[in-house]
Amino acid sequence: MAHLALRRPLVGLAVFVVAVAAVAVIGSLSALSASSDYEQLRTPSWAPPSWLFGPVWTALYVMIALSGWLFWKRHGTGPELVLFGVQLVLNAAWTPLFFAAGRYGLALVDIIALLVVIIALIVAFARKHRVAALLLVPYLAWVGFATALNASIVSLN
Repeated sequence: MAHLALRRPLVGLAVFVVAVAAVAVIGSLSALSASSDYEQLRTPSWAPPSWLFGPVWTALYVMIALSGWLFWKRHGTGPELVLFGVQLVLNAAWTPLFFAAGRYGLALVDIIALLVVIIALIVAFARKHRVAALLLVPYLAWVGFATALNASIVSLN
């Protein structure tokens, strides 16, 4: 696959964009009433308004796709991209768990696992591609914040 990256980097970029977009679509389809559901929850005083999540996740998804693509373009496939895939799966699972199923506790377990995998992914990427790792730092920060928010919602509801 590394040879393909050298010959067709835009094909590789498209693969990463489609993979990350699939995660976003899964989330949006399983959270059609997320805004109203979120407004009905008891949340901490520091909880952001529901309208903020869409723009933040859009920016994060762009950075996630770019990070994966930059790493792949330079290093091809390997264990780092397995971690990349695992974080996508965990990310995709959170919204259906939280909003569609209303399983706030299970969603908390998922997002804690996601947080751990993002940390491992940043460490793994940083060893070989600093920019790819740095692109994931805002994602880590937001998921850390979202983990605290999820935990607070579990305790309040």
